[in-house]
Amino acid sequence: MTELRDDGIDTPHPDRFSSDDQRFDDCMAAHRLAIVNGQQGYIDPFTGLFVMTAEHLAARSCCENRCRHCPWVAL
Repeated sequence: MTELRDDGIDTPHPDRFSSDDQRFDDCMAAHRLAIVNGQQGYIDPFTGLFVMTAEHLAARSCCENRCRHCPWVAL
């Protein structure tokens, strides 16, 4: 059975999106804003792609697509 990570809503898994990435702070700000506004995701300010929030992903089963903000324990 897959479980949610303890820090899954607030912190991306470092293998998927590391705090060392130069885009990290801007993307995390967009992520927090999307959660506060009750949105399912946000537009990545660098790529223009839609990225689902950890909160939205937590309401679903893990799809094993290595989503940036996946809150599930890595398999």
